[in-house]
Amino acid sequence: MVDVKLHGAWASPFSCRVVWALKLKGIPYENIEEDLPNKSKLILQYNPIHKKIPVLVHGRKPICESTIIIEYIDETWPQNPLLPSDPYQRALARFWVKFAEDKGFAVWTLFRSSGEEQEKAKNESLESLRTIEEHGLGNKKFFGGEEIGIVDIAFGWMSLWLGIIEEIVGVKLLEAHLFPRLYAWTKNFKEVPVIKQNLPDCHELLLLFKGVREQALGSSSSSSS
Repeated sequence: MVDVKLHGAWASPFSCRVVWALKLKGIPYENIEEDLPNKSKLILQYNPIHKKIPVLVHGRKPICESTIIIEYIDETWPQNPLLPSDPYQRALARFWVKFAEDKGFAVWTLFRSSGEEQEKAKNESLESLRTIEEHGLGNKKFFGGEEIGIVDIAFGWMSLWLGIIEEIVGVKLLEAHLFPRLYAWTKNFKEVPVIKQNLPDCHELLLLFKGVREQALGSSSSSSS
């Protein structure tokens, strides 16, 4: 009997973070696809504060928030570590994970907005990309070196979802000539077999996100009228 269950959604980059961590560790789990507009009673029970996916349930104990779940996975199953063993390197990794959490919201704001708000979000997103390019990656293949770690997983949404957002919104952010290191990293990340095999279908994701943006813009225009 599998005692690890993941409540998530196929199109969510936050759910995919947990899937990648589980797969990289080789941990068997049961995937439970949630209908986000109609959240299940279990999600409301397991995550009563934020009422969001993903939620990992291990031995009937729920763990919420994707990066916290990944740290739990890493501590519970020590094989193929995702965090460095050195305390200083581990602190640096946590710094960049927090950066990914704090600064990533600008891109999602850009996706859901228009006009001045979108332009502001675009500039904030470009500034974040510059910071990662100049200070985060260095000359390494991945953020932690030659192997994927927790920082790569935290920024993993940029390998697919960022391109989807760029296409839908009509704004180019991650250009190879401006961000050569980060651009190369997205290619390297997607080519790792475990990642490649566990990315959502690009066409399906594009269709879904087009609908999400239309709904978001429709809601904002109706609320402001």
